[in-house]
Amino acid sequence: MRANALRAWAESDQAKSLAIDVEVHRALETTSRLYNFGVWLYNFIQRVWPRLHHIYFWFLEWASLLKVSTMIKGRSGFQELVRGSQPDIVLSTHPHLNHGFMKLAKSAGMETPPVCVTYCGELHFTYGFSSHWVNESIDLFIGAVKDTSQAAANLGMNPAKIWTGGFLLKPVFYSDLMSVEKRRRYLVEQLRLDPDQFTLVLATGANGANNHVRLLNSLNRNGVRPQIIALCGRNPQIQMDVLHWAAEHPEMTVRALGYFQDMHILLQCADAVVARPGTGTTSEAILTGCPIIFNTIGGAMPQEMITMRYFQDHNWPKPVGRARSLPNRVSYFMAHPEHHSRARRAMRALNPEGEPIIILKKLRSLVEDNRTGD
Repeated sequence: MRANALRAWAESDQAKSLAIDVEVHRALETTSRLYNFGVWLYNFIQRVWPRLHHIYFWFLEWASLLKVSTMIKGRSGFQELVRGSQPDIVLSTHPHLNHGFMKLAKSAGMETPPVCVTYCGELHFTYGFSSHWVNESIDLFIGAVKDTSQAAANLGMNPAKIWTGGFLLKPVFYSDLMSVEKRRRYLVEQLRLDPDQFTLVLATGANGANNHVRLLNSLNRNGVRPQIIALCGRNPQIQMDVLHWAAEHPEMTVRALGYFQDMHILLQCADAVVARPGTGTTSEAILTGCPIIFNTIGGAMPQEMITMRYFQDHNWPKPVGRARSLPNRVSYFMAHPEHHSRARRAMRALNPEGEPIIILKKLRSLVEDNRTGD
């Protein structure tokens, strides 16, 4: 998500003068079948039993499988890719690509070794923040917020190599917010919804983690009936389940959408979003000012606990750990518009200053310094 956002910014009109080309490489998925299996296992645990991920997290922290470059499977292929691309910068957006893979990039045989940079989108230094995010030998650590940068310092990163760059989302999230009239028109024309009714989005992560039917049942059973937009991702079975539920419960208005790219519009039109506490949807909700209700049904993963701690420090309500807890949260928003308005303002207040164009400018300056030997 963040790598694709960086590429989108590099291709934007704002960045033309910087002349930066971004190539995205999914190293874990393509370098080795073992690493690809690890990614699949991570996604499977998130969908089926998030609490189980605590064991997986501690195993990866202890094993440090990708810290030693000579132990990385498929390393020759990765170095061949680096030599073929001849990058000025190798930037990691994943904690387990910050050590062995960086060393392989540096020693790939280029005349001028690339600058190595880490971008970390985590929000707090608490349980779940991987120690692998920090590699003292890289050239720069970019934190999403000040708490992220402080986390890197706590783990031993040289403060001179730490820089706070803000969220890394696609350019559309940094355009001006829609007017009330445009939001109302979008709900009517694109989604066939009532702009005067409370609109709740049930989000599905990229990995398909969701509790849509359980949440719908709980809302309906308690007589709390906002109009629902259920995001179903690339999983047609989820969409069919929601459509089947909606057909059996005509008393609730439900729209089941497949993979949806215009989240910057949808979150502005929604009154609230129910989502896992991942930093992706969370940062999108912050920029659009959409109050988020964290869904921790099945337990919270270590990485999700980071996001919840960050929001806890900003006096945000506790997450929903059971489907039966959602109706009270939603009904309170519906019955108290003034509270809902405060929640919108509180979300926008979490927005860090700056746009990703400043990250590109920072990367450009690193390249120039590397070429001149500064």
